[in-house]
Amino acid sequence: MKVAVFGLGYVGSVTAAALARDGHEVVGVDPAALKVASIRSGRAPVLEPGLDELTARMREEGRLRATDDPADALAGAELSLLCVGTPSRRDGSLDLRYVRQVAEQIGSKLPLAAPGHVIVVRSTVLPGSTREHVIPVVERASGRPVGEGWEIAVNPEFLREGTSLEDYDRPSRILVGERAPGAGARVLGLYERVSAERFVVPLEVAEAVKYTDNAFHALKIAFANEAARVWAARGADPSQVMEIFASDRKLNASPAYLKPGYAFGGSCLPKDLRALTSAAREANVRIPVLDAVLASNELEVLRGLEAVMATGKRRVALLGLAFKHGTDDLRESPLLELAERLLGKGFEVKIHDPAVQLSALHGSNRAFLEERLPHIQRLLCERLESALAGAEVVVIGHAAAAYRRDEEWRAQGKTVVRLA
Repeated sequence: MKVAVFGLGYVGSVTAAALARDGHEVVGVDPAALKVASIRSGRAPVLEPGLDELTARMREEGRLRATDDPADALAGAELSLLCVGTPSRRDGSLDLRYVRQVAEQIGSKLPLAAPGHVIVVRSTVLPGSTREHVIPVVERASGRPVGEGWEIAVNPEFLREGTSLEDYDRPSRILVGERAPGAGARVLGLYERVSAERFVVPLEVAEAVKYTDNAFHALKIAFANEAARVWAARGADPSQVMEIFASDRKLNASPAYLKPGYAFGGSCLPKDLRALTSAAREANVRIPVLDAVLASNELEVLRGLEAVMATGKRRVALLGLAFKHGTDDLRESPLLELAERLLGKGFEVKIHDPAVQLSALHGSNRAFLEERLPHIQRLLCERLESALAGAEVVVIGHAAAAYRRDEEWRAQGKTVVRLA
């Protein structure tokens, strides 16, 4: 395909050269004369291992050139890729001025592009940016609404400086966000020679993934450094600790726990997290990330309470009471905390959890329950239908198969609040 790449910075230079290598006809566009001259002379505008050689070869073979003229680049182009920067403003918000400038340039020259032209946002933008900023700018500049002769897509990059060509050729996945069916397939056509799992999703999902990736990467670094500070102060070798930690591919370096849900609880996580943060305080070690985890967890409990209160209804069926499905462990259960707060605010609450049988509860587990919910015997229902009878709100706290009847309950006039 003929492709116009707008922005010859780090992402644009790597993308343009790699696409040309894979057989596409690529024109790079940038207002900076030095960047254009660099590619014209067969050199990469940025420092990256292997990129100079690839740029020179693609230039010699005639599959890669550069210009400062958007009209030249768009003539006959089937796709255009926005690879411009999205810097931070002083308040930390995203500055989209360069994205909007390029969107206007493309829109004003859109009649020169191939019919069915797809504009691809490869710059890192927050969810909603393409729909709320890029599309309106192109529509105004071109005089054509999206879907009439042109389409829009999002294609985030997952390139690391220093290994970008390797990352391009062996990506963790190829992700495309599309506004309308078909645009995603056009974009995936750019990567026919790249072997990786492919995802085609709504625009906003594709935009959000890149930020989720980077936030998690930053969180992992901060977590490892905070843990290292605490363990070093307690006489444990941080490198050995983290090496063993990372060797666990079942729970630690894995998808485990990385699903949106309700707050955590149980006999281990809250207790051990408190012990760790207490040890840090004793050693005069600051760990702001780990210190914030319990506070963040408390916000999840409040989220459930606020969701029920927002319904304006008073009769509640709470499905799930233990800290997670399939156990009767009630210690520090966020659902038990939710039940207690609902009762304290005057809600009528019935509870169903097949794993929680009062006759089978003993020791600290039963004591914890009776201390927090002294009237548990009249609240707990053995049968699900008994808990649902008369309920105006169904709060689903466990991801149990028996609790996947949202539409049925809505059809009965009940409001469903799903926490899990």
